[in-house]
Amino acid sequence: MQDSRCTYGSPRVYKALKRQGLRVGRKRVERLMRQEGIRARAVKHYRRLAGLHRYFTRIENRRLDGPAPSGVDQQWVADLTYIKVGRKWRYLATVMDVYSRRIIGWSLGRQKNAKLTISALMKAIRRRSPSKGVIFHTDRGAEYCAYEVHDVLKKYGMVASMNRPYHSIDNAEMESFFKTLKGDVIRGTVYKSERQLKKDLRSYINYFYNTRKLHSSLGYVSPVEYERMSA
Repeated sequence: MQDSRCTYGSPRVYKALKRQGLRVGRKRVERLMRQEGIRARAVKHYRRLAGLHRYFTRIENRRLDGPAPSGVDQQWVADLTYIKVGRKWRYLATVMDVYSRRIIGWSLGRQKNAKLTISALMKAIRRRSPSKGVIFHTDRGAEYCAYEVHDVLKKYGMVASMNRPYHSIDNAEMESFFKTLKGDVIRGTVYKSERQLKKDLRSYINYFYNTRKLHSSLGYVSPVEYERMSA
């Protein structure tokens, strides 16, 4: 449990023990954890309503009826969330590769705007150097509808895709990540400085979530390991 930062429920604990070569039944793990009052960290996720821009209602959800990605750098998703520092909000923009669920770019800022979302996107582009044709999927918030964002997409040959109006589930992968992040790290932590928050985010995203956290959707391996196995 300590290696998982006390974030794992019984399914992941069971898988982690099997990876270590320990013979144990899943039901026994559930029973022992229940007896000891051990459970996964979790948090309720409150979702903001996406703003709509008439011009960008023409952009379709290009993921909706298409095939799932068969490799990395085919479909990226992005979104923003809110985290409190003292009495003020900070905004976290992230970009995820849908295939591996790996966070490939993120940026923390004091303002919820296109500059922040572009910062996270550019970090992902510099890290991955993708070929043209990557689908970049977001909600219809003003931070992603901005012309500056779409100028960047055009420059790098990326294809814009957006949620259907009032269908936040269209970006379920990012919704799931934010819920996991807040359950694993943010809940119960009082941040007094942006520096402290950024340090925790860097440690969690770069050195735990991407490289060590077991993902049920990936067959209980980490995003980095899944990409390595698929190479």
